[in-house]
Amino acid sequence: MPSPTDFEHQLRESALRVTSPRLAVLSAVHDHPHADTESIIEVVRGSLGAVSNQAVYDVLKALTNVGLIRRIQPQGTVARYETRVGDNHHHVVCRSCGAIADVDCAIGHAPCLTASDNHGFSIDEAEVVYWGLCADCSKKQAS
Repeated sequence: MPSPTDFEHQLRESALRVTSPRLAVLSAVHDHPHADTESIIEVVRGSLGAVSNQAVYDVLKALTNVGLIRRIQPQGTVARYETRVGDNHHHVVCRSCGAIADVDCAIGHAPCLTASDNHGFSIDEAEVVYWGLCADCSKKQAS
């Protein structure tokens, strides 16, 4: 589990100033993977007190731009954030409750999948979203 000092180091290494909002957002995203913006705002306000929505949006954008966090948005859902970056993992999304979990690449090296036709692109990443029902929703549906 990263410490506040680890987060400070990550910010400095990314050429970002260390600020309380940046530390609070980075910590919130780390502690609540796949959280949406509103949830992150609540956690940050619980930590810092008064902070504007726009400040949190700005921090999320800055952290995403430097690669400290990853923004995902499965079709039909709001944007969500995670600190697991750089490993080309994928996600599974529950069609019923919206739960999201990480899925490691099945085989091979990134980008995990080989395109049947790369159309001249030099592909370095694949993004896959698996859809289905989580264990809890499957049990509810079966009963």
